[in-house]
Amino acid sequence: MPTITSETLANGLPLHRVALPGTRAVTILVAFDAGARSERAEENGMAHFLEHLVFKGGEKYDHYKKVNETAERMGGSLNAYTSHDLVAFHITVRAEAAMEAIDLLTDFVGRPLLNADELDRERGVVIQEIQRYKDQPSAVAEELIDKAAFGDHPLGRTVLGPEEHLRTFSREAIVAFRERRWAGARGGAFVVGNVDHVAEGDPAVAELFQRFPTLDVPGPYEAAPRLQLETLVEKRDSNQSHLRLMYAPDIDATDPAQRAALTIYSTLLGGSMGSRLFDEIREQRGLCYSVYAIDHALSDAAVLQLGAGLESSKCDEAYKRMREIVAELHADGPTEEEVERARAYAAGRRVLAFENTNAVARFAASQAIVFGEDIDPDRAIDALDAVTFADVAAIAKKVDPTAAAVACVGPHEVAEFAAA
Repeated sequence: MPTITSETLANGLPLHRVALPGTRAVTILVAFDAGARSERAEENGMAHFLEHLVFKGGEKYDHYKKVNETAERMGGSLNAYTSHDLVAFHITVRAEAAMEAIDLLTDFVGRPLLNADELDRERGVVIQEIQRYKDQPSAVAEELIDKAAFGDHPLGRTVLGPEEHLRTFSREAIVAFRERRWAGARGGAFVVGNVDHVAEGDPAVAELFQRFPTLDVPGPYEAAPRLQLETLVEKRDSNQSHLRLMYAPDIDATDPAQRAALTIYSTLLGGSMGSRLFDEIREQRGLCYSVYAIDHALSDAAVLQLGAGLESSKCDEAYKRMREIVAELHADGPTEEEVERARAYAAGRRVLAFENTNAVARFAASQAIVFGEDIDPDRAIDALDAVTFADVAAIAKKVDPTAAAVACVGPHEVAEFAAA
């Protein structure tokens, strides 16, 4: 069982210690409610660009080489991520190096130099990242389904943003975004794993995390809209297609029990090799190599996404059958056996994931910052174990099989994807 302690520092930043027995590693993660959905239209791409820029150095480690080489001398794994929900920075090291890792992370993330020359150099790097994604049809399909589902809402925009934005972002605008969105009260610091070298209540620990400035609490981001039922196709002359469908189950995304039930539903639908989609679309019909279903919960909405990568000539049959399977679950419900199997599989996967301190830290950040809920990883596993057959059957009824956004990259026309 993890031992969890939490306190709020003078700058408003919550600090959580999650002690996990049986590990020699520790992850330090700092995150803020400052992802792509918190951007204004003209700022799209700024949250991710800022994530890149802070790695160029802070007051103590004032050059990117010092940041990188210091992490390497600790044997540390240093990285970051930006999603629609969050921006997060994390380092995983052996437990003995915890205080050094906190010193490094809080320096360049908490008080970054944001040097103008480095900003201009990094523009080219991120633009290359955008171009790389454009060369990957599966990545384009991911961006296209968000646009089909959410349109011009921030959730429908890409996290990387358009290339033309990257060329115009000024240092002043980036600093203003950081000061507007990186408030401690809408973030959190997490020390997860072997915390023996990070004493509870140690003023030295608090002092390091208080390198993050005290900022005003930002206003709320724009609420998630209703799902748009748009179909978007990016036509490419290829023999492979990348298909995506998105549904919006009529559930309360703020209810952990309903979110857990949706996870079991998506698992039996397309989250394992024993799932309905994998068994029929791949194994029985041989229509594709890759097919899946996955659920994602935002703070104010939950979505269910289906996807497949397949030979273009088989796309029509796969699309129709995928929609039919969703409709069959809606009409007839799942079987008790497949719910039991999906529940065991989903809970088991979570147990295995939580053997990794970084996975627990990322989970805790989402729980605390996105949902304002308990960060105990054991309770997350218990929540899946507690899902009943009736819970999953109810979710199946809440997925409207006629209401899906559709996206596809390949040699197709929009008319090919009329509702099945």
